[in-house]
Amino acid sequence: MDIREFHWLANIIQTLDVGLVVIDLEGRIQIWNGFMESHSGKLSGEVKDRDLFEVYPELDRPWLERKLAMVQTLNTRAFISWEQKPFLFRFSNYRPITGSAEFMYQNVTIIPLPDFTGEVQHIGLLIYDVTDEALGRQLQKEYPVS
Repeated sequence: MDIREFHWLANIIQTLDVGLVVIDLEGRIQIWNGFMESHSGKLSGEVKDRDLFEVYPELDRPWLERKLAMVQTLNTRAFISWEQKPFLFRFSNYRPITGSAEFMYQNVTIIPLPDFTGEVQHIGLLIYDVTDEALGRQLQKEYPVS
């Protein structure tokens, strides 16, 4: 990969409209994209190489560590729906139309990131804002169409 390819790849990662966190197997943050910076208020340079659970002590550590271990061991993705757990990172809801939500509902995909030998060396967390969908579904339950 040349410097130009690296530059545009870095731009894509920083401007994704989903959160991207990559941690190593010791749980140290390696990538924290622009979405995460915007919603957490923590800059990438502040969190780089820090322990995820130190940066976010409110995370459900035993639960998330089990998920991460499963992804690493099985070398397969795991999915967390807002219906299982409304959010992983407690971010404020910033949307004007759905501003009534107390927090951002999230779906999360946890992906294994193997190195060239095939061994998982890093794990990625993709954080999707699904607040509109969650609130819409809750409204349907409150006011079902007959």
